[in-house]
Amino acid sequence: MLIQNSLYLSELEKINDAKNDWAKIDNHSFLIIGATGMIGSYMIDALMQRNISKKSNIKIYAMSRSKEKLESRFSEYLSSPCFHLVIGDIQESIRLDESIDYVLHGASNTHPRAYSTDPIGTILTSIKGTENVLEFAVKNIGARVIFLSTVEIYGENRGDVEKFDESYCGYIDCNTLRAGYPEGKRASESLCQAYIEKFGIDIVIPRVCRTFGPTMLLDDSKASSQFILNSVRNEDIVLKSQGEQYFSYAYVGDVVYALLFILSQGKSGEAYNIAIEEFDFRLKDLAKYLAAQSNVQVIFDLPDAEEEKGYSKANKAILDSHKLNQLGWKHLFELEKALNHTIEIIKDEVV
Repeated sequence: MLIQNSLYLSELEKINDAKNDWAKIDNHSFLIIGATGMIGSYMIDALMQRNISKKSNIKIYAMSRSKEKLESRFSEYLSSPCFHLVIGDIQESIRLDESIDYVLHGASNTHPRAYSTDPIGTILTSIKGTENVLEFAVKNIGARVIFLSTVEIYGENRGDVEKFDESYCGYIDCNTLRAGYPEGKRASESLCQAYIEKFGIDIVIPRVCRTFGPTMLLDDSKASSQFILNSVRNEDIVLKSQGEQYFSYAYVGDVVYALLFILSQGKSGEAYNIAIEEFDFRLKDLAKYLAAQSNVQVIFDLPDAEEEKGYSKANKAILDSHKLNQLGWKHLFELEKALNHTIEIIKDEVV
């Protein structure tokens, strides 16, 4: 179990000891939608560990469609009075009567194969799912919503900037299958603004760069995730391109810390980029580093037709995180440690 891994536990404690206004988090309740995903599951572990080590009395409502997945992933918490399962599809109304302080909407298809095999679900999980979250927030007066957005809303870099700040808006060809994910997130951000205007609800919008970490799903088809799994299995790392794509990445532990920081410090209606300058690199460089860690080779192979339909056409997507840094947030994990921790923890889980 992840939560029994000493390396993983040390990360959770590092987050819980970091700078934040923890009074806004302790003794509050969280509905985490997309609970078994990479970010949602890590956040639940961090908050439940805070309950254990800090006696924080944080109530967690973990929501997913699959009761079996929830019970398997969070078996350690099932007897805790602070932990509750919520079984439901985000494309339907949220059935929960308890008063909730914070709602994290992290349910989404987040990898290329899912974009092409479930294109309608990709769009509706964003748009219909966000509507259901916001309707729930209207009924929970005073709740703060964290809508998990993405670097992909910026589209393709038009060559006019080096980094995307929160005001940038690049090109997206909306008449393609692949556009469903970024366009769904763009429309959902607009829906958030509409609900703020009409109902005065409290929403913050973190825009997350490409993320990796030990809670990644083993069927994740993102290139970086596949590289990590290849390294874990001591297999050659397969590049489906020349690897010139230049992207911002972040470790899931830093993303969760940033979300908790934005939750307590962020201004309603504002978007905040989550990225770390040290983690900006080309895909081929990530492949080479991971290959060296496991003493394997980097090989090149063209994607199959289904994979290719789900791939982003963007070749450069670097986020400017100045706005978040101005709030006082600083990342906790160095690049080399983040990559090594990811490999070591996943190896411990899959062996």
